Amino acid sequence: MPRIKLSLMMLFQYMMYAVWWVPLAAYLTNLEVSSTQKALILSSMAIGCMASPLVGMLADRFWPAQKVLAGLNFVHALMLLGAASTNNPDVLFIFLVLAMLAYMPSWSLTSAIAMAHLPSEDFPKVRVFGSIGWVASGVFSLVFIKLLNLNFDGTHIPFYCGAGVSFVAVFLNLSIPDTPPLAKGQKSTLMDIFGLGSIQMMKDRNFSLFIVFSFLSMIPFAMYFSFFSEFLLFMNTKYISVTMNWGVLAEMGFLLLVPLAINRFGLRNVMILGLVAMVIRYLSFYSGGVVGQNWMFFIGILVHGLIFGFFYLGGQIYIDKKAPAHLKSQAQGFIFLVTFGAGLLVGNFFCAKLIHYYKTEAGYNWDSIWGITTLISVGLLLGFMLLFRESAKPVRQ
Repeated sequence: MPRIKLSLMMLFQYMMYAVWWVPLAAYLTNLEVSSTQKALILSSMAIGCMASPLVGMLADRFWPAQKVLAGLNFVHALMLLGAASTNNPDVLFIFLVLAMLAYMPSWSLTSAIAMAHLPSEDFPKVRVFGSIGWVASGVFSLVFIKLLNLNFDGTHIPFYCGAGVSFVAVFLNLSIPDTPPLAKGQKSTLMDIFGLGSIQMMKDRNFSLFIVFSFLSMIPFAMYFSFFSEFLLFMNTKYISVTMNWGVLAEMGFLLLVPLAINRFGLRNVMILGLVAMVIRYLSFYSGGVVGQNWMFFIGILVHGLIFGFFYLGGQIYIDKKAPAHLKSQAQGFIFLVTFGAGLLVGNFFCAKLIHYYKTEAGYNWDSIWGITTLISVGLLLGFMLLFRESAKPVRQ
């Protein structure tokens, strides 16, 4: 029964986000917002990650994690209702930043809750329901278009759908297993107040290297995560969202393989395989462009789950093993701050500059862009293999 509730927690948590985030760019285009405004609004995700360690601290020291999650989802729902009610880009930006400050910490918080009640190696079996929720969010589009004969993508309706799912999740969150704050009553330092107590773990060499490589990995990762739809547009792809969703569908299978791979190859080798997959992705994009074989692009799309599951989800399992009990929620928040917060911001700016540099009169020289991204990925892989040595022992405090 607890595993069912934890699985439903993941399903609704990712569905409430995907239903409005995926079509957001189309909506902003229809609102005719400026490129700067669009970039700011689309950066709300990275900004939201900045709150992850602070929220983790609240769950570690003050309130049960499931109640913190319910509160976050309630705020997220209210902000989405506000976003649905305005056509003003500046006001929309404020509502979505507030929504993401509430929502993005939930990724690390749900991970911490699940791993508090399950062996960390079994976590992927629950986390896969997040991917199912992401894909299932497409049902809303089918219902509104096919059954209600209403436009969905590119409108404000997805915000209402996201708010509705969020409200449902609030009630579900209050029924999941109790996850009390393990550090309640302990003295708090200034670092703890800002949710950055896990920084003290950086004194461990392996942990520090893991954090550095996780941050750097977001530079090539952002080229796919943030800009691949632009490449597909350049390739005159008709169904961009459907094409990219093949990667999410494949992700489900790869997530289920994570526990088996860890048992067979060890956590370090699993994370290395994730970086190998990243090299394969960009090498396939580069090779497909050079030899004119578009089918090769699908290789890079389909390995998305291997990259995310083996390196980033494997990294969450590594964090859970390394962090002391009273810092587990903060540590999960810290890794999201490093990757999808600071790392994605830096990666987005770097990739935007790289794309602009290779802009030509005919469009963009994507072969060169993919070639450079491939070389960066190879460098990360070699550096990680040479420098990182797995240590599953918790950092002593």
